[in-house]
Parts: sequence; structure tokens; C-alpha cells
Amino acid sequence: MGVPKRKTSKMRLRTRRAANRWHAPQLTKCSQCGSRVRGHIACPSCGYYRGRQVLTVEAA
Repeated sequence: MGVPKRKTSKMRLRTRRAANRWHAPQLTKCSQCGSRVRGHIACPSCGYYRGRQVLTVEAA
């Protein structure tokens, strides 16, 4: 079994763990209604995705 030859430094350990930190989701504006929507997801308020309607949304 492979065994490390040297102790991993604190900076190298923290640099490696920094890649796994939490990032807030990026919100973009819907091109049709202007509401804030996550990327790659159809707009829940109007049903549009990339300029065409993919969901039928009923008015409440």
C-alpha cells in the first residue's frame, strides 16, 4: 500500500479543500419576464427557456 513520504503541509491541504467550498447559485434574468432564474432551468413564472416556451404556466 502506498504511504506518503512526507507530511502534507497546511497550505497544500487547505488549497485542496478550498475547491470543495460552497458557491451561491448564479442567477440570471429571464429574457421574457425579467425575473431572476438559475441557469439552465426553465423560468417558473413564465415557462420560457432559451427564447421558446417549454412549460405551460397557469395564472393563479
